[in-house]
Amino acid sequence: MSAVCQVTGRAPGFGKQVSHSHRRTSRQWRPNLQRRRYWLASEGRWIRLRVSTKGMKVIDRRGIESVVAELRAKGQRI
Repeated sequence: MSAVCQVTGRAPGFGKQVSHSHRRTSRQWRPNLQRRRYWLASEGRWIRLRVSTKGMKVIDRRGIESVVAELRAKGQRI
């Protein structure tokens, strides 16, 4: 399973870690992903989403119904 938020689309960032001696090695900045269950009242069932903490804030602000409608409009199966 890829490390991508289903709501915001946040994915890992890639770059270099620079040590004190300026030696460079590759590293990743991964999004803070959580598996959360949300109750869809319109369908009477729980759905499970893999969302970042920023995605949780988006769901709190806009509501789960509108977020799910937008995801389905993009063609994502839920």
